[in-house]
Amino acid sequence: MEPQAEAKGILAVITGDGKGKTTSAIGTAVRALGYGHKVIMIQFIKGDWHYGEIDGIERLAPDFVLERAGLGFYKIMGDDRPEEAHKQAALKGLMRAQEVITSGEYQLVILDEINNAVKEGLLTIEQVLEVVDKKPPLLHLILTGRDAHPRLMEKADLVSEVREIKHPYKKGILAQRGFDF
Repeated sequence: MEPQAEAKGILAVITGDGKGKTTSAIGTAVRALGYGHKVIMIQFIKGDWHYGEIDGIERLAPDFVLERAGLGFYKIMGDDRPEEAHKQAALKGLMRAQEVITSGEYQLVILDEINNAVKEGLLTIEQVLEVVDKKPPLLHLILTGRDAHPRLMEKADLVSEVREIKHPYKKGILAQRGFDF
């Protein structure tokens, strides 16, 4: 194996209309855990539903922590909460993200679905960039979700797009436990 180059924290954006953005970030987290790194994932938008990833990540505690900042899906799936409540939850999550980014406690921070929170107007791109700008030089930071803002993608070291080519739902196959949630 080649010697490692000078250490640098990577700012990564995982976006696109395909399935697998959160899963990709979790894969990176598992790799980081393999090197003894501490990881935290703060989820925006996803909030009150139960997902298998919650239980899976819990099994990796205390080195991998999942915090849910959102109130649940916004404007879909029966959401009847006021927009202001969603905005307050997103802002509280962003403030928590700033706290963990600057704490020095974690080597990898994942802000899951934060791109959606910006796209939906729950957070502004300026608010998110202000927090991203506080990233210490050695911290790895991943931001996931559809419709990543162009300013965020420009700032990132790595941008990956997950593109849908084929989806089982279009054949009438509903989400499957252990695979989709």
